Amino acid sequence: MAWPPTLAAKRAGSLHAQHLRFARRKTGSGALHCFVLDCSASMLARGQLALAKGLLIALFDRARAERVEVALVAFGGAAAELRFGPAVPRWWNERWIEPIGGGGGTPLEAGIGRAARVLETAARRDPARARHLWLFSDGRTTQWPARPRHADHVTVIDCELGALRVGRCEALAQAWAGECLDAQALLA
Repeated sequence: MAWPPTLAAKRAGSLHAQHLRFARRKTGSGALHCFVLDCSASMLARGQLALAKGLLIALFDRARAERVEVALVAFGGAAAELRFGPAVPRWWNERWIEPIGGGGGTPLEAGIGRAARVLETAARRDPARARHLWLFSDGRTTQWPARPRHADHVTVIDCELGALRVGRCEALAQAWAGECLDAQALLA
């Protein structure tokens, strides 16, 4: 309800239905943010998976506040699964992400393939809508999938920790014409 315009329309008389004015609801940018979370064993080594989950919670909170749609694909072991969305997160907290475990191999191709299908479906529904792909990984994989063609913007969040860094996340971001951000720097 937009009270100032309603009261201005009412003036000194009684309030009637024809006086009611409503404010337009801010719906956000209409973008879709597809988060892809690496849940492989190497992400457990130094707490990288916990770091990535913390960042995801913050990004989901921001998406909820801005009313933008998100999707979450988790991959590890031998498979990838869509864990959330695409939808505007009405409420989100740690209890949703806590059960996501880690272990096994790094099926990056399966994870990116599942995200590509989410992005493709969104592109068919609304071709003008912006689609963002966010990959959270330590880059410890031998797979090198192609950039999802329906991703308008790609961000690789490098979760690699330790003194000896391989740097595959940066290389993947460059190959996909995206940007690479250091997970630890985002928390600072």
